[in-house]
Amino acid sequence: MNDDLSESALEAKLAEVRQDHADLDAAIQALSATPLPDMLLIARLKRKKLKLKDEIAGIEDQLNPDIIA
Repeated sequence: MNDDLSESALEAKLAEVRQDHADLDAAIQALSATPLPDMLLIARLKRKKLKLKDEIAGIEDQLNPDIIA
């Protein structure tokens, strides 16, 4: 995915994706608190948030690869 990025670029991307994840979480909580929450929109945001979580895990794996000795 991001094999050609330097470590500092990966860390910057990780910070950006984590912020997007946190923003989505806040949006989902705000939508859920409304009197008539849009469940379809909330479901879409949750799927997007899950994709970001997977992307975070992928970047973390690139930054901290498991070395089998």
